[in-house]
Amino acid sequence: MGSFARALEDFFTLHHLALPTDQAERLAAGRRQRRIEAVPEPLRQAVAAFNTSRMRAQDRARRAGTRPRSNHTLETALATLRDLAVFLVDERDKNAWALVDVHDVEAFLAVLPKGRKRRLTVLRQFFRFARSQKMLLVDPTRELVAKETNGFRGQTLALDQQRELFRRWTTDEHVHPHEAVMGMLALLHGASSSEMRILKTDDIDQQAHTVRLGKRPHPVPLDPASWTVLQRCLAHRVAWRTDNPHVMVTKGTKAGRSPASTAYLSHVLDDCGFPPRMIRSTRLVDLVNTMDPKLVAAAFGMDPQATLIYLADHVDPGRLPDH
Repeated sequence: MGSFARALEDFFTLHHLALPTDQAERLAAGRRQRRIEAVPEPLRQAVAAFNTSRMRAQDRARRAGTRPRSNHTLETALATLRDLAVFLVDERDKNAWALVDVHDVEAFLAVLPKGRKRRLTVLRQFFRFARSQKMLLVDPTRELVAKETNGFRGQTLALDQQRELFRRWTTDEHVHPHEAVMGMLALLHGASSSEMRILKTDDIDQQAHTVRLGKRPHPVPLDPASWTVLQRCLAHRVAWRTDNPHVMVTKGTKAGRSPASTAYLSHVLDDCGFPPRMIRSTRLVDLVNTMDPKLVAAAFGMDPQATLIYLADHVDPGRLPDH
């Protein structure tokens, strides 16, 4: 019912029959508030103040035209602090942030070892804020390390698997156009699911055969095979008779203007048997092994250091720069 209501709202807004609402922001505010209210009362005020500070930073970033934190990022941080607060009260018998020490934080992080790095990032941000507000004297996360091996630990496709997927997406007419275009752009051009999700028809240059992907600084030239698959996807979109500007339109989004859901994109490649991340990583690893990694990072609009860390385990050490 929620998706239908959003689609209806998009339809009326698009045709100037109603003013746009802030429904998405109000729903996000409600989710944040529920997470704050789930924090045990003695520890709640600090978490609420941290949330207020982050919301102000998000608003400043929006007005300045820089990258604001997404609502999902803010909500995930509050969920981590909620879990820590409940852990401190129930497992460590501590009712004040000033009493928290490094052993408490280590015990909390040990509950979900795979989430250690992500959770520790949030905790460092919170305790720095708390210390700046004189809520505690010592930051208990200051000496902690993520204890994770830097480097890409995912899987990549073998050459025969790449060839099999290429044939599937370029010759099998029974393959859904969304799978084919997302797979081809990931395999040959390193397109991410988020880049494909927000790709609009206005991002396509029909004369130059290029597309603008995400935050990449330059249009991406498409090879003939990728261009043919993209045209098939556009023909599929035309059949929907939609005003939605995105290339990948679904039954739930054809009446509005919002992109396909993240959940939908995460399952588009299910039938081919390989996840989007694995396909994209194959292309990135190949590029970094044959080119300057910093140039690859710049071309993809990515942070160079993050790219090197992400791919380090699969890159020939001789290809990595000294800095």
